[in-house]
Amino acid sequence: MINIRGTVRGGGDSVDVNMSPLIDMVFLLLIFFVVTTSFVKESGIEVSRSTASTAEVKEKATVMIGVTDTGDVYMEGKKVDYRSVRGLVERALAENPEAGVIVVADKGSQTGDVVQVMDQCRLANAKSVSLAAKREGGS
Repeated sequence: MINIRGTVRGGGDSVDVNMSPLIDMVFLLLIFFVVTTSFVKESGIEVSRSTASTAEVKEKATVMIGVTDTGDVYMEGKKVDYRSVRGLVERALAENPEAGVIVVADKGSQTGDVVQVMDQCRLANAKSVSLAAKREGGS
């Protein structure tokens, strides 16, 4: 017969909950999402882009380099000297050789600053160096 008094008063057998299968499953899900997530590297600055009617959307993984209106160069959220762009782009292309480079230049940036950055990218043997723009009439 079942001893109801013992279980109601807490004198019966204790029930243990084994948490290890739950923790294992959470770690497996975490690993799955980390592996399947693609990380986008941004230039790290907000610029006012120029508009162009022939602007295209790039789908491949790219290296983003920002140039401000004051001539500052940003890559991965850090201010860098334009002469160090070549080494940084070479390192990024070593990780992903098919990646292209997109230079995100502010409307007010000097052409000479943008050309110097694009030249450093080409010296790093980047296959595709593009200039970012907004499509006319779009966002």
